[in-house]
Amino acid sequence: MVLAAFAHLLQHTMGLDVASIGASAIAHAVQERLSACKLKDVHAYWEHIGASETELQALIEAVVVPETWFFRDRETFAALVRVVQEERLQTHPEGVLRLLSVPCSTGEEPYTMAMALLDAGVPAHCFRIDAVDISTHLLTHARCAVYGKNAFRGNALGFRDRHFEPTPCGYHLANAVRQQVHFQQGNVFSTDFLPGRALYDVIFCRNMLIYFDYAAQERALNVLARLLTAQGLLFVGPSETGLLLRHDFVSAKMPLAFAFRKVSAIPPAPKPITADPVKRLAGRGQIAPPTPALVPMRAHPVRPTAVLQPRPPTAPPATPQVGLDEALRCADQGHLAEAATLCTEHLRKHGPSAAAFHLMGLVCDATGNQSEADNYYRKALYLDPHHPEALIHLAVLLERQGNMAGAQVLRNRERRLGARRET
Repeated sequence: MVLAAFAHLLQHTMGLDVASIGASAIAHAVQERLSACKLKDVHAYWEHIGASETELQALIEAVVVPETWFFRDRETFAALVRVVQEERLQTHPEGVLRLLSVPCSTGEEPYTMAMALLDAGVPAHCFRIDAVDISTHLLTHARCAVYGKNAFRGNALGFRDRHFEPTPCGYHLANAVRQQVHFQQGNVFSTDFLPGRALYDVIFCRNMLIYFDYAAQERALNVLARLLTAQGLLFVGPSETGLLLRHDFVSAKMPLAFAFRKVSAIPPAPKPITADPVKRLAGRGQIAPPTPALVPMRAHPVRPTAVLQPRPPTAPPATPQVGLDEALRCADQGHLAEAATLCTEHLRKHGPSAAAFHLMGLVCDATGNQSEADNYYRKALYLDPHHPEALIHLAVLLERQGNMAGAQVLRNRERRLGARRET
């Protein structure tokens, strides 16, 4: 009963849905802090935390488990660069682009935003990045800007050579990148969270909403909508696209970027033009419609061959390439049924793959079909037991279903794999 009270406290304070991380994770965090405070039982700890904002923050720190790395989902940062170069710098070359990363965790995301823009030739004085997280511990790590091997994944690591210096403790980020990012502690549900409106041209809020219950998701999206400018861009995680489509946002139509704009930012469709331009102009008083008796006859009748001659056949439109990129683009834009069809076609033509099964799992997850999502995530892990995204998404799914033990096994496996990548 007391643990349920802690879960309710965390839900009220930080919007945490207990099912997203599991009751066992909360119990472990409470026990850890109880021991640290040297209290005899959870009842004593409950009394203590009710009288101490500092201890409440410490419990939040114990619950938050970050999972991030540099240039995670590269297409997202490529889309950011395109928007800045093609839209912002062309229309507001003298202004300062304001960007937000929330939650920023240990800093990999906001620092990646800065590196991507600097590498694209965007002058440092043209943009500023604010980075906010609820955890003061993670923010301390971010400000130090020293990272181990696990923060650098994949093979495209040229940015590490350009912007980091190897040290005995890890890779230290260059000051030119660090000075573009301004860190601060904050809780998106606090009444004083980033006061003001239309503060940011770009907001990165990826993989935060999935840890909230429905009411908390609504509250968080209202905050993000308040902070975003009228023409601004909001980036979310792949499994969060359905939430945005139900909350007055529309896809920005940037393949694989999971980017959205406010509905109000999309210009209204032009009114259809009437079929008869003469009648249309006559209705405006610009021209009088001709009387049939005054329409002159043609001097030479039209030859039948000129009317009956068939046009050369038009070549059918090229069939779009069926691939996972196209399926992911459809999922990004909220066309989940089409994404599922493309995935199925890809599997039929190319055979099983972990990437295709994982994407099918995401689509099923987004449509509420948990049993099929579970099935596809497991298929992905059968083909690639080290697939990090499938491990995390299946763990979250199992926790929502109440299978805390199974979820913990998957999370432990991901932690072990992360530790191996670190060495």
